[in-house]
Amino acid sequence: MRVAILEDDPDQAELLGLWLKHAEHTVDTFADAASFLRSVRRDSFDLYVLDWVLPDLSGIEVLKKLRKEMDDYTPVVIVTTKNEEQSIVRGLESGADDYLAKPVRQAELLARVSAVMRRAGGNKPEEEDLKVEPYSLSISKKAVRLNGDKIGLTNREFELALFFFRNAGKLVSRNHMLEAIWGIENKSVSTRTVDTHVSRLRKKLKLSEENGWVLSAIYQHGYRLERVDA
Repeated sequence: MRVAILEDDPDQAELLGLWLKHAEHTVDTFADAASFLRSVRRDSFDLYVLDWVLPDLSGIEVLKKLRKEMDDYTPVVIVTTKNEEQSIVRGLESGADDYLAKPVRQAELLARVSAVMRRAGGNKPEEEDLKVEPYSLSISKKAVRLNGDKIGLTNREFELALFFFRNAGKLVSRNHMLEAIWGIENKSVSTRTVDTHVSRLRKKLKLSEENGWVLSAIYQHGYRLERVDA
């Protein structure tokens, strides 16, 4: 999972990042709102961890920009020294998915992150098969069917198809796909590889308005799989 941390305290940012990396997440850290917002406009993440008190905008202002201006509903956990009930309510009402008061404890942070991501996925375990008419994806068999007919995919193509359907409606960057499908150790893999696989997958799955799903390239960003009316 890709996590973006917005935290201006370098020691706190390093500690949160270390805990999340030990839990096998990929982490990018930002010390100010401006650099964070620039990054999320061109890249995609699975989770944001936001401090409240920052040198430029507040975490709440950042959250409002994400939700209202950028139409970005990536799950958000606020981590802050503000632990009054009024602040917690304000954070949650502004669109945060959870709220943690400092000092943060490792086990609690990881448990809250897991809970937020389960809720974001509709509480469905990742191993559960997906049915998104007219497609069905079998996790155990690594198979995709269209109207009951099996589509011949390589293992990597299946993982890519699963990634897109799990992130349906969300704009995902090429770097995000490289990390999720090819592994974060393969930084040398060209984003052109992503484009080639996506083009091939689009044809094999027959993603079109006729079948109710369209996979669109978003200029200078990545791709979005969307359900459409036939």
